[in-house]
Amino acid sequence: MSVFEKKKLDKFEFVDVGPKDGEVLLLLHGLFGTASNFDDTITAFQDRYRILLPILPIFEMNVRKLSVYSLTEFVKEFTDYLKLDEFHIIGNSLGGHLSLLYVLNFGDKVKSMTLTGSSGLYESAFGNSFPRRGDKVFLRSKIDLTFYDKSVVTDEMVEEVLDITSDNMKCLKMVKTAKSAIRHNVGEDLHKIKIPTLLVWGNQDTITPPFVAKEFNEKIINSKLVFLDKCGHAPMLELPEQFNAELDIFLKEI
Repeated sequence: MSVFEKKKLDKFEFVDVGPKDGEVLLLLHGLFGTASNFDDTITAFQDRYRILLPILPIFEMNVRKLSVYSLTEFVKEFTDYLKLDEFHIIGNSLGGHLSLLYVLNFGDKVKSMTLTGSSGLYESAFGNSFPRRGDKVFLRSKIDLTFYDKSVVTDEMVEEVLDITSDNMKCLKMVKTAKSAIRHNVGEDLHKIKIPTLLVWGNQDTITPPFVAKEFNEKIINSKLVFLDKCGHAPMLELPEQFNAELDIFLKEI
């Protein structure tokens, strides 16, 4: 659970901290991610930037409409609702994929993009098997794959995924979202992205391996790639100080 309180306005639930007149960092979490994954990043930047993190309505959206495109449209509705003018978009895993689709479809107000462990080219989330219902040992072994340092995995993380996989509809929506992400490859469109882009990747990422980051770097013209060693799929959670340092340098260079 995030240390930052969420607001509820209209249909949007989101974290909103920092100076209201500050430059905006829009953070997008992953499929199995939560707001707490970005707690260290929010803490590091909240004095200088307005930080916004919408909770993606994966479990609230109609299952027939659920896709990476409908989630991207939700993010667009969120930015329109708050009347955001110019902002920086930062996404992990599925959140990175949504960042890419947002920039490609609605990117006229985006100043920069940061991707970390992003889907959109290739990913292997749970291999060929989805978590078995109620099996904590199996769940922990699968969640362990997200990180180089297995001590990062907490009982709270396991319980959150257990809650999802114990609910038939939540499970169905999770699978549908994951399949949509795999199906909608953005490789052919990456050359259209012109804004400054930072790629921060774990050298030991087994879900979106290093070759994925290299392909993003080759296809996104104005991109910078940084690898973090002894790090898996969620650098902002596993190595927050290094991730935040790279993000800080990047934002200052823009």
